[in-house]
Amino acid sequence: MTRSSDRELVVRRAIEAAPRRVFEAWTQPELFRQWWVPQSCPFTLLGCDQDVRVGGRYRLAFDVGADQPLECFGTYTDVTPNLRLAWTNEEESAAEQVTTVTFEENDGGTLLVMHDLYPSKEALDEAIASGSTSGATESLDQLNEFLVSTGA
Repeated sequence: MTRSSDRELVVRRAIEAAPRRVFEAWTQPELFRQWWVPQSCPFTLLGCDQDVRVGGRYRLAFDVGADQPLECFGTYTDVTPNLRLAWTNEEESAAEQVTTVTFEENDGGTLLVMHDLYPSKEALDEAIASGSTSGATESLDQLNEFLVSTGA
């Protein structure tokens, strides 16, 4: 994970599966559930709703050991099958953050690039300090392991 500007974090990962399969793993809830939450995190994914189309919404609910689940939600702003996926992050702690993932064919696999653009330098600094950005690398490693293990 690299900080490419005052407001942006970028993660690049070579995935050993074709862009079509990687895109499916991001957009099909039954696949997404199997790799998204970093194994090192002390919480579980309770719910995953995805309406993957421009203007469609997503909602993730996590059991974090509190009275109420932690919810993450937003709106898809770009859905270009097998090439690009972008969404807003609208929960209070990430308001106005936009995530974009690109899927580029790379020697039979995929070069996946994930950009998290924050509304300000302070918002990015706060996200880093809170630890909320630390799981991205582990999640993408799990994505690769999942796709390899399922014969992608």
